[in-house]
Amino acid sequence: MSWNPALEPDCPDATTADAIETMIVPRARDIGEFEVRRALPSSKRQMVGPFIFFDQMGPVEFLTGHGIDVRPHPHIGLATVTYLYKGEFQHRDSLGTDQMIYPGAVNWMIAGNGVTHSERTSAETRKNPSSLAGIQTWVALPDEAEEVDAAFEHHAKDTLPLLKDTGKQVRLILGHAWGERAPVKTFNDMFYADALLQAGAAIPLPDDHEDRGLYVIEGTIFVAGQTFESGRMMVFRPGDPITITAGEDGARLMLLGGETLNGPRHIWWNFVASSKEKIEAAKQAWIEGDWNHGRFKLPPGDDQEFIPIT
Repeated sequence: MSWNPALEPDCPDATTADAIETMIVPRARDIGEFEVRRALPSSKRQMVGPFIFFDQMGPVEFLTGHGIDVRPHPHIGLATVTYLYKGEFQHRDSLGTDQMIYPGAVNWMIAGNGVTHSERTSAETRKNPSSLAGIQTWVALPDEAEEVDAAFEHHAKDTLPLLKDTGKQVRLILGHAWGERAPVKTFNDMFYADALLQAGAAIPLPDDHEDRGLYVIEGTIFVAGQTFESGRMMVFRPGDPITITAGEDGARLMLLGGETLNGPRHIWWNFVASSKEKIEAAKQAWIEGDWNHGRFKLPPGDDQEFIPIT
């Protein structure tokens, strides 16, 4: 798609800092192989729309023979979203999925009642030095979908809507925005997009979603009368017209939001649920480790180890 009129700001812009409801500075977390910057959940906000977890991975460089090794681990009550800017890695799960992911594509795993997966740098990739950069998010499922059967979708880069206008392009990863809809099956009203802006280019936030936010990956932006550098998440007041303008070096952003859930979610380790009882049940199932007959199974082809509950 060469042009989309909905990308062109044509309405008055909120120009005061009051338009920014919440400002989040991500905290660094060591996940073993490298450090990530975690914006959600935070002490200021648990979710933006249904997005309950947001990690910036890298950028990181690996020597030959090295990479990431996230051993098999379980999830319930959420869907995971993996989106890369650089590099590649291999996803395996207890459904039998064995899927490489590359920049611009999306891996969408619905955990529902329970799924186990691993993420590793493949043997082929380890033959040479490699790099990795991307975002991993979790979407909390609404009550009626918390215990659906697990499922997995992969959508290649060229199947996701790409919206272009002068000095900007936006790849829609999930949900609907600017008159377009991504092919991924979702349970919530939401949007999630990767925006690249050249210097001075401007883009409006979608105005048809209850909750709206953004995360600055690279560069600087001007919004609501202020300048913001990379590594910042902003959440905006509902209904305010918001336009984001890139600074002199351009910018890359992740735009996200959607409808809020009907209540908060409990988070423990890799589990998300509307009740503590559901988390306790999942915890016990993982501790029991009955991979043949229990709630959780290990991924075929990656079933020799797993992350224990500590």
